[in-house]
Amino acid sequence: MRKLLITGGAGFLGVNAAAYFREAGWAVTLLDNLSRPGTERNLAWVRERYGTAIEFIQADIRDRAALDRAVDGVASILHLAAQVAVTSSLRDPVLDFEVNARGTLNLLEAVRTHAPAASVLYASTNKVYGALEGNRQPVDERRPLDFHSPYGCSKGAADQYVLDYARCFGLKTLVFRQSCIYGAHQYGTEDQGWVAHFVHSIVSGQPITIYGDGSQVRDLLDVRDLCQMYAIAMERAETSAGQVFNIGGGVENARSLLDVVAAIERHTGLRARSSFADWRAGDQRYYVSDIGLAQRALGFTPQVGFERGLSDLIAWVRSAQQRETLAA
Repeated sequence: MRKLLITGGAGFLGVNAAAYFREAGWAVTLLDNLSRPGTERNLAWVRERYGTAIEFIQADIRDRAALDRAVDGVASILHLAAQVAVTSSLRDPVLDFEVNARGTLNLLEAVRTHAPAASVLYASTNKVYGALEGNRQPVDERRPLDFHSPYGCSKGAADQYVLDYARCFGLKTLVFRQSCIYGAHQYGTEDQGWVAHFVHSIVSGQPITIYGDGSQVRDLLDVRDLCQMYAIAMERAETSAGQVFNIGGGVENARSLLDVVAAIERHTGLRARSSFADWRAGDQRYYVSDIGLAQRALGFTPQVGFERGLSDLIAWVRSAQQRETLAA
């Protein structure tokens, strides 16, 4: 049985990937420091569903010794652990760097030293392309990097380290510059995970704030499609090592913030309590992934359209809120 390590494994992406790969027959280990709100609920769900079949290590990626132990014997690593918000990086740039850049370097060194045959899949971000002023076209991997905000710098530095460890040390590393991912087990905030944040807020009758005018466009990808793409990439890591892929829902799943709010209202029959505030630093007015390279090299094409994915997310949010009410 192949062993998979997922850093940030109790996060939204982590628990979805854990379930996907455990069902596919992998031995899965999650590593997380449980610092992000919602991770304790996600971990409880994993333990309830899989018991000891999925191992959990409470540790921080800034702890090199913990990583040395965790990577021993793994066939693949899905590196999701990160400080995930631009706003948080502006409040504490040093912490942002230590987690995103130094933490990733720690992991790469642990792999180079203790598990050099393992593949490493890194969840990067579209923020490495900067503000993209004036851009209204899908972005492919040839777009020049333009780090903006401490978050963009720290994720971008990690992105480049991951690629360079393939060039310099022959590691099987791949980078995925991900657009907006959404789905079950996402406890979003207005700083990160905004689709889920909007759903949770509208369903519970809480207000939402739209920064800017709401015309910002993103391509939205259901987490189930992302997990399938990760699985394909792991199988093709030998031939795809050292490559970077823009990953998102593509043009077919591109929506503005106002489009998403309207879709949530339509699916729920509820009205959003929304207000507007100033644009935030580093916010891209238009970002849509050109997923052509991922389609050609990995055979990746999103299967879950946004309307279906949103409907499923709303159903999960309602179920989660009901469980929390009963448990209170």
